[in-house]
Amino acid sequence: MLGYIWGAMLIVSLICSIYTGKMEELSSAALNGAAQAIELTLSLLGVMALWSGLMKIADKGGITAILAKVFSPFLRILFPDYKPKSPILKAICANMAANLLGLGNAATPFGIVAMKEMQKENKTPEIANRSMVMFVVLNTASIQLIPTTIAAMRASAGSKQPFDIIVAIWIVSFLSLFVGIITAKCFEAPVERRRLHSNRGGKNGNNR
Repeated sequence: MLGYIWGAMLIVSLICSIYTGKMEELSSAALNGAAQAIELTLSLLGVMALWSGLMKIADKGGITAILAKVFSPFLRILFPDYKPKSPILKAICANMAANLLGLGNAATPFGIVAMKEMQKENKTPEIANRSMVMFVVLNTASIQLIPTTIAAMRASAGSKQPFDIIVAIWIVSFLSLFVGIITAKCFEAPVERRRLHSNRGGKNGNNR
């Protein structure tokens, strides 16, 4: 889907540049944008490598297990379908820890592991269960205590105080997470009933 969107944007840009006679400006912008993208990627590489390595060390050193115990009361409320020592909760905890540090790229592998484990225990593989939906909410609207990626981008753009937005990020991320959890919980019961009903209907149809 994203490929179609990007393709449409490129086609529209090309048509507009031809219509307005600004093909030269379009070519110049494309080349400059590509160069800036490479520069930004290289400037972020060091920061991302550092924090991704620290997250790997934290996982191997058992820090994620400690965080799992700290977060266990909170996780039991949000994910009542899984046992406290479940590998699913460990992966969720590692994902949350990476997001707390503002490392979206480092959080992605843990998120994929958690979702795969959830899918194994999902009684309706074709439909996401309530835990999978809640995890998507947590992963998308997570609290960032240390906005590493944003700070690195601000620093690469010439900001003298790249972390001066940290309080605003705390407030916004907390509010977005709160709203996301409340919304998911409000729709959890009817969606779960519909999912289970669909599952029973599918089984009855197969029995026929």
